[in-house]
Amino acid sequence: MQATAYTYDPKSRSGSVLLDDGTPLPFDAAAFDAGGLLLLRAGQRVRIETEGEAEDRRITLITLQTL
Repeated sequence: MQATAYTYDPKSRSGSVLLDDGTPLPFDAAAFDAGGLLLLRAGQRVRIETEGEAEDRRITLITLQTL
């Protein structure tokens, strides 16, 4: 699934993305580390993997979207 980076805190390595429908979805350091990223800037297109449904959905992996 694709999304847009919305917030990122380099100290905690956590932040949030906006799904294409505008829904914000947070991610934690484990999801950030799983993607092997070093930095993330607001506005970057990312690819995410999630698990769970509705209110229990969480990001398990976040990487940069490449063409």
